[in-house]
Amino acid sequence: MIKKTLYFGNPIYLSLRNAQLVLRMPDADKLEESFKQDAERTIPIEDIGVVVLDNRRITITTGAMEALLANNCAIITCDSTDLPVGLMLPLCGNTTQSERFRTQIDASLPLKKQLWQQTVRQKILNQATVLSKNTGAIVKNMQVWANEVRSGDPDNLEARAAAYYWRNLFPTLPNFVRGREGDPPNNLLNYGYAILRACVARGLVGSGLLPTLGIHHHNRYNAYCLADDIMEPYRPFVDDLVINIMQQYPDYSELTRSIKAALLTIPSLDVTLDGKRSPLMIAVGQTTASLAKCFNGELRKIAYPEL
Repeated sequence: MIKKTLYFGNPIYLSLRNAQLVLRMPDADKLEESFKQDAERTIPIEDIGVVVLDNRRITITTGAMEALLANNCAIITCDSTDLPVGLMLPLCGNTTQSERFRTQIDASLPLKKQLWQQTVRQKILNQATVLSKNTGAIVKNMQVWANEVRSGDPDNLEARAAAYYWRNLFPTLPNFVRGREGDPPNNLLNYGYAILRACVARGLVGSGLLPTLGIHHHNRYNAYCLADDIMEPYRPFVDDLVINIMQQYPDYSELTRSIKAALLTIPSLDVTLDGKRSPLMIAVGQTTASLAKCFNGELRKIAYPEL
């Protein structure tokens, strides 16, 4: 079952009651009796996969946080600019976690290079599909680069493909430069990637893996190196959604409520993995589970989605 993504952009009080997340409006006690019933609602904790907190006047009890984390829910907090700034995940997400940690830590360098090769190859192929679908740009070169990726990507074909991809992805923005602090639609991409990162980190924890220890990324200050690795082939799904949002909302300079609502559909986007369609969040779980099997020697290939 696909888990719900809950977004809270207004002041609200979140608590726990009978394994239910209780959503309560501020000052509900001061409302007339006819409105009190509408001022409170409940959602089963087990149905929630991601919670986004985007208001400084939100109050959440420790009991609610404990229950959410115990059910492998990712809790995202946003800053004053409405961009995700923090991510909370459970410490224990799998019954054989210690064993899986060990296989992950002991993974050989050749294995990690092969896994990165698979990751880069599928990312480039998915980027090529997005580019061809939305712009009609030539992508044969990207398909060639994908097939030429070697173990560990020593030729840095990922960067070559990325440069070509971003140069052609937004034809109406010829000077577009991808960067966290860049001009729109970087704001949409940043928000979307943050939601995607939370989904992937949640999947890794659920598969008993450490999101910190990457197969390629190894920034000493990054707590989610593995999540940043595994999300790479999924990024083009976010890019495709952002293009659709730009077409629907010509003024995308600000993250409006409608635009955020569209970006929050990322966990439920349809993706194809092993010839079967499923919501992105489910596919991520299959990807992270296959990665755990690669670490313990059961598999040699990560299950990644195709666009």
